Amino acid sequence: MLSAGMAIEEATAALVMLHGRGASAQDILTLARELNLDGFACLAPQAAGNTWYPYPFMQPVARNEPYLSSALQAVAAVFKRLSDGGIAPDRVIVLGFSQGACLALEYAARHPRRYGGVVGFSGGLIGEGDRLRDYDGSLEGTPVFLGCSDVDPYIPLERVRQTAVVLRRLNAEVEERIYPGMGHMINQDEVSYLQSLMDGLRQPHR
Repeated sequence: MLSAGMAIEEATAALVMLHGRGASAQDILTLARELNLDGFACLAPQAAGNTWYPYPFMQPVARNEPYLSSALQAVAAVFKRLSDGGIAPDRVIVLGFSQGACLALEYAARHPRRYGGVVGFSGGLIGEGDRLRDYDGSLEGTPVFLGCSDVDPYIPLERVRQTAVVLRRLNAEVEERIYPGMGHMINQDEVSYLQSLMDGLRQPHR
């Protein structure tokens, strides 16, 4: 686990940052340099072997077990650490890029409640084809951001749109932005949107 920003005990909000396949916690933490971190603790867990699960996210879920369940437990452990330090889920933005985005979105959908935000940079819910889980519960108006290229080589546009539909059904407020011709990357518009979510949480504990 790597960290940036303020200590948990001194922060009033937090970012949980999930790296992509083949990358590292250190890589995703470089995003923090682009952000105003006043009041925020940033935590970035590291996947074993730099990979949260071995096969593409649209393979049958069973094929990615037990790695996917382990990855979801790793995210849960970060939330527990934050909660123990006094930061509730509604003060936490969970975000990820690529495989990390898929993990962040899947975690939120499987553990619906009010979050400070959920941000998927080039990702979608995990599952084979149209056979996603029968998610239930409510995200209670959680702001969710989905940003992706229309020609991303790893994330089909249809899965991004399918993810938006599912999360809206779970009562999330979804902002979906598709960027024509963009590569598999995070752009400045996406960073600015994340900053706006953070600015909305930058206030004392309620």
